[in-house]
Amino acid sequence: MDIDNTASSVISSDKVNGTHVYNPNGDKLGSIETLMIDKISGQVRYAVMEFGGFLGIGTDHYPLPWDTLQYSPEQGGYVVSLSKEQLEGAPRYDTASTPVYNDDYGRRVYEYYGIPYL
Repeated sequence: MDIDNTASSVISSDKVNGTHVYNPNGDKLGSIETLMIDKISGQVRYAVMEFGGFLGIGTDHYPLPWDTLQYSPEQGGYVVSLSKEQLEGAPRYDTASTPVYNDDYGRRVYEYYGIPYL
């Protein structure tokens, strides 16, 4: 399916940061903290979502393969087919221990979500 680059299909990364992430039932899971972009291809590889904690304290970061997210104009955010329980076992890290986003880490993240690693 071809999608034209229009004002409605292209977004600045700073506008993605803070966007809410929902499950298919409409429950808010978290929000996008940052995007991880492949330096060589220029493609977004991960959306790092904040989840958990209270008022931003004690939140963890969850790297979600970009392909797991679908933008929903109705929700005004991204939808990912995960429950809160599935996220609790997902790869994550706190702000003090950001992992090295190498192939081994990428394979582990993609495998958890059942997506072939690039």
